Amino acid sequence: MAKQKVAEQFVDILVRAGVQRLYGVVGDSLNPVVDAIRRTPAIDWVQVRHEEAGAFAAGAEAQVTGKIAACAGSCGPGNLHLINGLYDAHRSMAPVIALASHIPSGEIGLGFFQETHPDQLFRECSHYSELISSTQQMPRVLQTAIQHAIGRSGVSVVALPGDVASAEVSERAIEHALVTTRPTVRPGEAEIEKFARMIDEAKRVTLFCGSGTAGAHAEVMEFAERVKSPVGHALRGKQWIQYDNPYDVGMSGLLGYGAAYEATHECDLLILLGTDFPYYDFLPDDVKIVQVDVRPEHLGRRSKLDLAVWGDVRETLRCLTPRVKAKPDRKFLDRMLKKHADALEGVVKAYTRKVEKQVPIHPEFVASVLDELADDDAVFTVDTGMCNVWAARYITPNGRRNVIGSFTHGSMANAMPQAIGAQFTDLNRQVISMSGDGGFSMLMGDFLTLVQYDLPVKVIVFNNSSLGMVELEMMVDGLPSFGTTNKNPDFAAVARACGAYGVRVEKPKQLAGALKDAFKHKGPALVDVVTDPNALSIPPKIRKEMVTGFALSAGKVVLDGGVGRMLQMARSNLRNVPRP
Repeated sequence: MAKQKVAEQFVDILVRAGVQRLYGVVGDSLNPVVDAIRRTPAIDWVQVRHEEAGAFAAGAEAQVTGKIAACAGSCGPGNLHLINGLYDAHRSMAPVIALASHIPSGEIGLGFFQETHPDQLFRECSHYSELISSTQQMPRVLQTAIQHAIGRSGVSVVALPGDVASAEVSERAIEHALVTTRPTVRPGEAEIEKFARMIDEAKRVTLFCGSGTAGAHAEVMEFAERVKSPVGHALRGKQWIQYDNPYDVGMSGLLGYGAAYEATHECDLLILLGTDFPYYDFLPDDVKIVQVDVRPEHLGRRSKLDLAVWGDVRETLRCLTPRVKAKPDRKFLDRMLKKHADALEGVVKAYTRKVEKQVPIHPEFVASVLDELADDDAVFTVDTGMCNVWAARYITPNGRRNVIGSFTHGSMANAMPQAIGAQFTDLNRQVISMSGDGGFSMLMGDFLTLVQYDLPVKVIVFNNSSLGMVELEMMVDGLPSFGTTNKNPDFAAVARACGAYGVRVEKPKQLAGALKDAFKHKGPALVDVVTDPNALSIPPKIRKEMVTGFALSAGKVVLDGGVGRMLQMARSNLRNVPRP
């Protein structure tokens, strides 16, 4: 039998697992694997300019497709650059396999040039991180890493010395069956029965939904109708649950709006569905709480539970709903729907006043126009900071759009690299990066990746020449802003110098036309929108103990800004409230 190199085995197994591309930067110890990719038609090498961008791209690809994605870094500093993007992928539950190539195996532990210990470095941001030190390990170690990434929804890291990757083995790897999809998880019978009894005994039930409701929209709506429950959501649950939802009462948390906070506190049974909502200050401590989650380690770590249910949301509700008695009384639901509509009415100033004449441009206006003009199946990648605010309040979910951000890890500079991975999954799908000027400039070098591969990503830079969210944090703490001002170039001119389409917008009347032209352009495009750095106002009352790194207030209107078409949805839902 013909001999095969370990690197070729490695690539073959990735292909069998469904990996279509590796994002990374080539270099010495990584070269054997990159050369094997060059000779394998079923997989591509994507050359990024910074390994961190490659890790972000892989994480975004996995989130869009639901399948495993991959990235790689050369020994020492090369793979070390992956760590921030891998943290984000891991905390976003994105299945990613990372190859950390390593120094020669005989030099490990001797202080060799570029020596690190990647198998130890990545343990905190992975489910599995192991070093391959012999040719006999590779087939099983890589396959085990893949099973961990897919089965536990997160990152696996394999450290592979260059000399081991180049070594020949006399036999091809045994082709074990690989798990590439996750099973459904049904709760135990006892938990379902107790859950049903608690719902039947409750008079006012509220649902609070997270990203674990993906794929369970119909089941959640059926259950909400049966028990006449308001439905609130966390930021990561917005795209999965807010659309076509006549029970919607908005979002709780640091970027919250509407009546979600009231609905979770005025019920007598709160059901947390697929959410690891981190801000316990926004959760009640005087109502009964049931949490449903497919990851048992999430159960009860944010609030005291009266019942913990281990199962995925869709399968749990399919088992539960037929056993629950229908509730005819919708007074609580109708009262929360009215509160939600009234709350949104109170914060639409930025959406209703004559923002088309305001200079500098209000970022709320930019986001609302972007929402109107974007495709119905667009992918939005969102920078951490104020772009999170605008996406949360203005981007309208419809069941076909995707919104990806560093919503749990909270990294800057995530949006444009994530757009790279999202676009590679479908070159004909519209991908829009909502980038802050701080985030964009941090990893601006990988704008060249868009140009090199002619990826039609549209980068919209919300350019307020500041780190806006950090300024807000300082103001809430009573501190003068310091170190938050950015001296920026004309980003549109930079884009044109790179060979892409670029346009700068300084007046509101230019915005719609500039966005339309960028969207029509077949290749990468950047729209540099000069926005008002003073678009935010601090509320007159804020509880100091609720201020965190993402400082806003609890369940009240925090920003002097609108909420776009969500107001229209709230008004529409009010039509379902019976009139006396």
